Amino acid sequence: MVVQDIAYVELFTRDKRSAVDHLVSAMGFTPVADSVEVDRSSLLLRQGDVQIIVTSGRGIWGFLDEHGDGIADIALTCDDVASTRDAALLAGARPEASLRGSAVVSGFGDVVHTLIPAVCNPADQLPPGRSWIPSSGTQRPQGHVRALDHVAVCLVGGTLAQYADLYRDGFGLSRFHTEYVAVGGQAMDSIVVRSATGGTTFTLVGPDPAKDPGQLDAFLERNGGPGVQHLAFLVDDIIPAVRELRDRGVDFLSTPDSYYDLLGERFEGLGGMIEELRDAQVLADRDEWGHLLQLFSRSPYERNTLFFELIQRQGSRGFGSSNIRALYEAVERERLTAG
Repeated sequence: MVVQDIAYVELFTRDKRSAVDHLVSAMGFTPVADSVEVDRSSLLLRQGDVQIIVTSGRGIWGFLDEHGDGIADIALTCDDVASTRDAALLAGARPEASLRGSAVVSGFGDVVHTLIPAVCNPADQLPPGRSWIPSSGTQRPQGHVRALDHVAVCLVGGTLAQYADLYRDGFGLSRFHTEYVAVGGQAMDSIVVRSATGGTTFTLVGPDPAKDPGQLDAFLERNGGPGVQHLAFLVDDIIPAVRELRDRGVDFLSTPDSYYDLLGERFEGLGGMIEELRDAQVLADRDEWGHLLQLFSRSPYERNTLFFELIQRQGSRGFGSSNIRALYEAVERERLTAG
């Protein structure tokens, strides 16, 4: 009953051409294979060890009407699929219908988990259960993205402990970090749960219902309830990655110049790198193990439901308070500007 890695995430979208164009042309993913079913069609994209299935069609209109474009399935590899399914159901998950004979259980909101047998590297194989037609020239895609560092999940305030327990008891994920961040009259809770392999990491976040409503409440309203807020992609060198992706059309959140004026006082050792970070608008954090560099994109989707993060770890293992606060404050600035 132990989950190991995230095999793929599946993005449901009403405009498949636009969604694929953004992931391929702007973010550097490579088309690998197509699958056509009775009521939907899918395209598998890869970059590094990340697999994203982009799906559209009448069979998913209900999800799209309720939530807009977003992640509908996070497929998990398991050491034993049957026992993981049984443990998940015992812990409170629901059995979900599957079109392909796979074991599928509920996760949060309308997001499900397809459970598949563990393999050495899921990104070396086509996801099971579909009739894939490989694209021409499906060589191992090269790009800045190396892996899926974590999936950020936005939940209703007051429910984080419940879901953390579900992922512990049903999927074998352990609590890695907890944080409470207050920003003005607003506040958020976060709990990070992670598999023993490190291949599955969920950052569970939710608003404090006792505080003023903010950007997490706004996401829950736009999304029609809990859902994946963002995907964080691990890169080896974030500054050239950000510059290239920005040139290719990725729209990143802006950072106030004053942030970098104070960065040298907060983080000793960055030195001359601060000006590079300022130029690229990259944020920095640290913990007892090292530094963390990151930047968040704006959502490319109509309902502003899902966005992306680039993250570079320079020894850092966790999610410090500055890291979580940076995300909250960056998105909050964006929300207030748009409003």
